[in-house]
Amino acid sequence: MEFSKEELQRYDRNILLSGIGIEGQKKLRDSKVFVVGAGGLGSPVLYYLAAAGVGHIGICDGDIVEYSNLQRQILHNTNDINKNKAQSAKEKLQALNPHIKIDIVIERLSVTNAINIISEYDLVIESCDAFSSKFLINDACVLANKILIRASALHFCGQAMSIKPRVSACYACLFDAPPKGEVPTGASVGILGSVAGMFGCIEANEAIKIITGVGTPLFNQILSCDIRDMEFRKIEVKRNMNCRVCGNSGITQLDFDLY
Repeated sequence: MEFSKEELQRYDRNILLSGIGIEGQKKLRDSKVFVVGAGGLGSPVLYYLAAAGVGHIGICDGDIVEYSNLQRQILHNTNDINKNKAQSAKEKLQALNPHIKIDIVIERLSVTNAINIISEYDLVIESCDAFSSKFLINDACVLANKILIRASALHFCGQAMSIKPRVSACYACLFDAPPKGEVPTGASVGILGSVAGMFGCIEANEAIKIITGVGTPLFNQILSCDIRDMEFRKIEVKRNMNCRVCGNSGITQLDFDLY
């Protein structure tokens, strides 16, 4: 299907880019991306995917908008207080780009629904702050063989990486699930809103690169930055063949007791 005159005008700056062009724009239109979390990271991810013309976006968030969110979760405003975040996000994104399809999941991902939901999409973007959710999404993406883009932001720091299941290092290759209550959160130590915004933009960039084939994704690499000195670091990592998830004897189903 050809683009309408309005769509050609809307995506003109994308189409002008060497490496994207009209064919890359069609790849964006035909792609299906699932974003878990419509908060500090998810807000810029979703805005830029919708603006870029990703044709089908899924949004999962079971939380409601609170006043403390508005310092960084730029998809939402004061009028959205007590509204579900996925629903609030959908309203803003459809207003931005009515040419795309948006589905929402107004609940948290769980062991019982994660694989079935993400299996409908081409790639998944994790924009959560709960470590249990990060491990659940990583494990589900490995089992469903879906590329995962993930990031985290806390205090003045952030990090991002992309994961190609059973090819590059997964989240569980590098990190063990910490004991509950022992990990600092934005609610306990604070977070600069623009740090979440910056790393959400990096996640959106990764998605566009992977969909269009432009550039080199962050497979087997962690990109990190402390904005106080604005020094970006790229850390090379490797897949762990003994990983409990993606290793040679990795999981074959999600563990109800782990998340």
